[in-house]
Amino acid sequence: MHATRLFATGDIRTVDVPVPTPGPGEVLVRVLAAGICGTDRHLFKGEFPCAPPVTLGHEFSGEVVALGEGVTLPLGTRIACDPNIACGTCEACLRGRVNLCARNVAIGIHRDGGFADYAVIPAHRALPVGDLDPRIAAFAEPLACTLHGIDLGAPRPGERVLVIGGGVIGLLAVQLARNAGAEVTLLTRDRGKRDLARQVGATHTAATEAEARATLGPGADLVVECAGVVQTVEMAPRLTRAGGRVVVLGVLPKGEQVSIEPFDLLFREISLLHSFINPFTQSRAIQLLCDGRVDVAPLISRVIRLADAPAAIVNPALPGEVKVLVIPD
Repeated sequence: MHATRLFATGDIRTVDVPVPTPGPGEVLVRVLAAGICGTDRHLFKGEFPCAPPVTLGHEFSGEVVALGEGVTLPLGTRIACDPNIACGTCEACLRGRVNLCARNVAIGIHRDGGFADYAVIPAHRALPVGDLDPRIAAFAEPLACTLHGIDLGAPRPGERVLVIGGGVIGLLAVQLARNAGAEVTLLTRDRGKRDLARQVGATHTAATEAEARATLGPGADLVVECAGVVQTVEMAPRLTRAGGRVVVLGVLPKGEQVSIEPFDLLFREISLLHSFINPFTQSRAIQLLCDGRVDVAPLISRVIRLADAPAAIVNPALPGEVKVLVIPD
């Protein structure tokens, strides 16, 4: 079979490898669709810890085609992979904070993932999706991560929410905040993404900080930072009203630092929160996709083959691009 593997920082290739065999408690999944994530680019550049050589791909859907010992999941079940495998015994896990597990193993980062014809994953990380289109089901993981961030920010009906960043996480955050009854503004320089944001539910859009400030007046009750760059993280508190909240969902490279004025956060009592992966949210994400309450079809920018996956990861996203899906051959 073919697999797109990271061999070392700066070395990613699609190669021929044997079809894996599921062990006890595992399933073999025929991958039907896998999304390229910004984290995959961080992994390629060595900006996010991983365990090469490893097949990348942590956002994927597929069909169960073989079972390891002790697994009762029916053959043919369509699933979405929940990629994070918590140990269940560390201090964080025992507090229910499984996303902070000291020994978390992430599929597609620490063990082989979904940029392949087939993938072996623990059966308990294979969540059934019914007859959901596999391309839609591949969004379950990024939607689950966005859900966790929105849970932390807790937008309420009638509040003003500002989403910074027009990538897939930002456009998912727009929809979740609207579903919560908030008035939502998306801030991004990309005109096409501003148009797309209005299509999926944004009340307002802005191209610059000044435009956002003109729309928000005293500021947003909740700012959700989804761009993952220094400038937008520093901008977020400035666009938050007194007593408001900031949730950082964007991933900055390891070691990157930002400048924040603690006195300003203190004097205006701004809550600055960070959101990491998807604790107990992926089943909810799947249900939202099945119910059609979050529309991800407009976010699919292009579909590529495994052979083209390395170039899509190595090179910057194309102008206006939101989500690239890899469909195995």
